[in-house]
Amino acid sequence: MKEKVYEFLTTIPKGTVVTYSQIAKYLGNKNLARAVGNILHNNPDENKYPCYKVVDSKGNLSKNFAFGGIEGQKRRLEADGIIVNNYRVDLDKYGRC
Repeated sequence: MKEKVYEFLTTIPKGTVVTYSQIAKYLGNKNLARAVGNILHNNPDENKYPCYKVVDSKGNLSKNFAFGGIEGQKRRLEADGIIVNNYRVDLDKYGRC
């Protein structure tokens, strides 16, 4: 499962985000969102597997982002051209369907 999560991360285009539950649905079980979060927290390579592009179902950034906390995730998203307001992104605008 871990490999499938990391593989999915490589398909997320620049300037878009996905939710934990979207990745869980990709894996075939929408109830795996928490497991996806745990896998992302142990990401072995932030450059190869861009976990900063994953937010919760409301667009909130992760307070426990593994690479620099919430500020690190915010910086990476903004570098991709995504506007972050109050540590939240607009899923209607930046969410990947």
